[in-house]
Amino acid sequence: MTGERVDRVFSALSDPTRRAVITCLSTGGPTTLARLAEELPVTRQAVAKHLAALEQAGLVSASAGGRSRTYRLTPGPLSEAMVWMVEVGGDWDSRLESLRRYVER
Repeated sequence: MTGERVDRVFSALSDPTRRAVITCLSTGGPTTLARLAEELPVTRQAVAKHLAALEQAGLVSASAGGRSRTYRLTPGPLSEAMVWMVEVGGDWDSRLESLRRYVER
C-alpha cells in the first residue's frame, strides 16, 4: 500500500461521522444516502460529503439504481491499512525487544 493511499484511508477514518458511516455499511450492508442520513445525526448534505471522502479513499463504492445510488463498503483499503499497521507494529516489537535485551545486560 502506498504512503499516499494509507494517508487517504487514515484521513477518511479520522472523522467520527465517517467511521459511523463505515459502521452502518458494515453492519447493515449496502444502502442509499437517504437511509444513511436517517441513521446519522447529520444532514443529508453532510452525509453526501462524508460519502465522497470515503469514496475518494476507496473505502466506499456507489452504484446507480434508478433515481438513487447505493453505497457499499469496499473493505480492501481497510485490510491494506491493517497490514501496514501490523508491519509497523512488528518493527516496533523488534526494537523494543532489542531494548529489553540491552537493559537486561
